[in-house]
Amino acid sequence: MDTAAEHITITEHHVPVPGGRLFAREWTPRDGIAGASPVVLLHDSLGSVELWRDFPALLAYAVRRPVIAYDRLGFGQSSPRHDPPSMRFIDEEAELYFPALRHALGFTEFSLVGHSVGGGMSLVIAATMPDSCQHVVSESAQSFLEPHTLDGIRAAKLQFDNPAYFARLTRFHAEKARWVLDAWTETWMSPAFTDWNLDPYLSRVRCPTLVIHGDADEFGSVEFPRRIARGVQGRSQLEIIDGCGHVPHREQPARILSLIADFL
Repeated sequence: MDTAAEHITITEHHVPVPGGRLFAREWTPRDGIAGASPVVLLHDSLGSVELWRDFPALLAYAVRRPVIAYDRLGFGQSSPRHDPPSMRFIDEEAELYFPALRHALGFTEFSLVGHSVGGGMSLVIAATMPDSCQHVVSESAQSFLEPHTLDGIRAAKLQFDNPAYFARLTRFHAEKARWVLDAWTETWMSPAFTDWNLDPYLSRVRCPTLVIHGDADEFGSVEFPRRIARGVQGRSQLEIIDGCGHVPHREQPARILSLIADFL
């Protein structure tokens, strides 16, 4: 990390969007490819910019492109939300919030790396902006709802009844922590969400897609990435990571960085 940090410039942004402001951080390699489009990271259901840890700097250093991560509205250092998310919250990220970020930061073309629900959001963005999205990396993304997903969410919800676990969430989301947890568990477990899937979007993804999934993912079987890889229209590369859970970029960082760097 020290080697990467010495060659990276970090800037922060506060982007106005409907309902408040998004917090974004940008890692720019000092010897990067001139004029290279950025790689934008989309976090998981409990995630934030800070929870990416050193991954964005390492990725920027490896691919020699700017890397941008942002807190979705209601998360991390972005403005709080009070109403629960709608059942269309994945689509809305592509319709409302990502376009506002793109406009404010002034980039046209981009590549996406999305983790978990952020992977689903990345695929929806790629489908709705096919002329601008150059690559998608989908990591541990859900492509439909299966019993294994709901079992994992129920187990996590019980775990967060422990004050020590909830305190960890508070470290990254402060007073928004309860909203963040409920936004994940109650939305995904709602009967209205039962039929959700990415199928309407996958056939509209034309750019190359790297699909990464751990074979021991707590929240979804390997049918998730297989369905994504089969469904996209552009070239797809499927990588099932042996002995890996839901967060490959944290559990096997060197391998994931290498896969993404080679892909880009």
